[in-house]
Amino acid sequence: MRKILFALFFISSCASFGQQPGDSLLPLIPQPVSVMRMPGVFQLRQHTPLILGKDVLRSDAEIFAANVEKYYGIKIDITEKKTSGGIRLQQGMEELKSLPENAYRVTMNKNEVLVEGKGDGVFYGLQTLLQLIPAEPVTEYNIPCVNITDYPRFSWRGMHLDVSRHFFGKNDVKKYLDYLSLYKLNVFHWHLTDDQGWRIEIKSRPELTKTAAWRKGTLIGHYTASPVQYDNTRYGGFYTQEDVKEIIAYAQQRHITVVPEIEMPGHSMAVLAAYPELACTKGPFETAQTWGVFNDVLCTKPETFKFLEDVLAEICALFPGNYIHIGGDECPKDRWKECAQCQAVKKTTGAKDEHELQSWFIQKIEKFVNSKGKQIIGWDEILEGGLAPGAAVMSWRGEGGGIEAAKQKHNVVMSPTSNCYFDYYQSQAAGEPLAIGGYLPLEKVYDYDPLPEAISVGDSKYILGLQGNVWTEYIADFRKVEYMAMPRMSALAEVGWTSKRLKNYDLFTQRLAKHMLVLDRMDVNYCKAIFYIESQLSPPANGKPGVMLDLRNRAKGEIIRFSMNEDEVNANSPVFEKPIQLMRTSEIRAASYKGTARRSPEFRQNYEISFSTGKPVKLLTDPDPQYNTGGGFTLVNGVTGRIPWNGSDWLGYKGKNLEAVIDLGITASVRMVRVDALKDEGSWIYFPKSIEVLGSNDRLTYTSIKKIQGDELGNRRNINIIVGGLQMARYVKVVVENAGTIPEGKPGAGNPAWLFVDEIIVE
Repeated sequence: MRKILFALFFISSCASFGQQPGDSLLPLIPQPVSVMRMPGVFQLRQHTPLILGKDVLRSDAEIFAANVEKYYGIKIDITEKKTSGGIRLQQGMEELKSLPENAYRVTMNKNEVLVEGKGDGVFYGLQTLLQLIPAEPVTEYNIPCVNITDYPRFSWRGMHLDVSRHFFGKNDVKKYLDYLSLYKLNVFHWHLTDDQGWRIEIKSRPELTKTAAWRKGTLIGHYTASPVQYDNTRYGGFYTQEDVKEIIAYAQQRHITVVPEIEMPGHSMAVLAAYPELACTKGPFETAQTWGVFNDVLCTKPETFKFLEDVLAEICALFPGNYIHIGGDECPKDRWKECAQCQAVKKTTGAKDEHELQSWFIQKIEKFVNSKGKQIIGWDEILEGGLAPGAAVMSWRGEGGGIEAAKQKHNVVMSPTSNCYFDYYQSQAAGEPLAIGGYLPLEKVYDYDPLPEAISVGDSKYILGLQGNVWTEYIADFRKVEYMAMPRMSALAEVGWTSKRLKNYDLFTQRLAKHMLVLDRMDVNYCKAIFYIESQLSPPANGKPGVMLDLRNRAKGEIIRFSMNEDEVNANSPVFEKPIQLMRTSEIRAASYKGTARRSPEFRQNYEISFSTGKPVKLLTDPDPQYNTGGGFTLVNGVTGRIPWNGSDWLGYKGKNLEAVIDLGITASVRMVRVDALKDEGSWIYFPKSIEVLGSNDRLTYTSIKKIQGDELGNRRNINIIVGGLQMARYVKVVVENAGTIPEGKPGAGNPAWLFVDEIIVE
């Protein structure tokens, strides 16, 4: 161990750990543990030999050679003969034994490249070598000589794809696996079933592919729109078992484990359309055409378990991986409460409530899956009512479920919506394609750490890693899958692979800008948000009304041009050089330019300046951490929250009231207070129950000025509270009451409602 530590110290003293900024920055993602630049270049030529050492998988070499020929037009000659020069592959070398599992080394000089690997390391080393090939147009492919030592931080580095809401053929799935392998991701979570479609052939249950794999139509637009519209076009598809075997083999060659998900007991409308006898009621049922959560779920009757055992027996036989994902999320209990059969089971099993009944359901399934030599993993709702003995947990509703599962000594995969849901918007640019809502920019993905501070060192070993999720309610074709997943997938890959101490977002974006040339060669429809304009707002330091506006992008060598108040931005518009103070309502338009060429979509934002804009705000109740980007300043920053909602624009309170005090700076008359609130019941977000405005001149004693509730709130997101009369105050307290518990029959019934509030305007 002392020799290893000395060696690592020596390498770092020679400029090695991570990379330094500048033109020589290598476009490697994820960032390797150790990179040392060496003299010279290795020239990749036609028929460069690729020499297989003992125990090296030929498929590793074949995939590398196929990619080099496909994207660079260079044919690689794979051989087992020992020749001088070329690229040599070696497996399980003695020197690698001291390194973690799946480590690799790449050692280069101008004549030879040596790739040594442990476990999956040779394959990973070849992915690194592939990224080192110059992606820009060149006449000679000269690879800079480097010595690299590298290994992953976490064992589970996953990406999910929902093929139920929209179906993607096997060639699209293979492309997706190619992207995972490029970034050394090693788990593919295949979401095969849901309310909107069943996507895998089960030979013992033919109605699944005959009926459940198809729906009569699909929702048009966002599901919060009114009135709701459908396209009335029959839609569907499924994978045969031969398709599944082909995809699994393709993944295995790329050292990726496929984890299938079969949803239960909720998200089962498609199943009930095919087998209505598995429901608590008589139906009728149809495969769902819209999104959200449905009250009809699988019943706890014996026929249900016979059906699930038939399905899972075939699933376990098809998939060689250790885990079967059984869903377990968002299962309303309405039907179970009304069902005599379920209530009888509840009594027989001694379950105290329907949550414990679901726990019994999951434990029964776990026993069957275990009997087939597999383990179950489920969304964090499977914790409710008691966790099945050997179950692993995928924590999506924040990190709390994962922390609790780790405390109970269960394996955990972190996948919180706040950092890992790639169906959220990823930029503030106008014209972004329709998404479910939320806001997850590249930086927020990159900044995530799957090891929460709240977890003990002893329990941290149960955190297997993390996973990014691509839900496809609003993703109808694979080009949009690419746009929503890339390059956020690359950021997630670096979180899962690279040591925390080596992470640096600015350097990551510099590497990414170069790496995008690789994505161009691969014809990936990636989002170019690092070139987009980002705005930053802050209170003015001079105490005057308004806000300070700063504009920036992440790409070096580019300038930002802007205009105000509806003037079109162009190559002759003023250059944005430093923050400006907005003291009146203004519209700002901006874009990135390199020379005269525009490099970004137009940034366009209206800033509404009122008497309260930019004034100090004290929050008396704390928002949920995942929806608290700007603190109290969010309420007075002049920007109205977006719909579909964007998490960075709103303060979110789960089951709690918002209480905030705005310091107007002087005693003034208060004529009207406007509160922006959001309603999105599908996301558990409800309008407030009441809003009260109070005033004070000393910040100690407050007098109620006006309170409205019920029908007075209306149905508009902008809730105006007309004070009436002459009301003088320096400090304005606003209390926005949470709706409380989500009612029965609604998505998330029984859970605390979310309260989302954005701008508070005082006039």
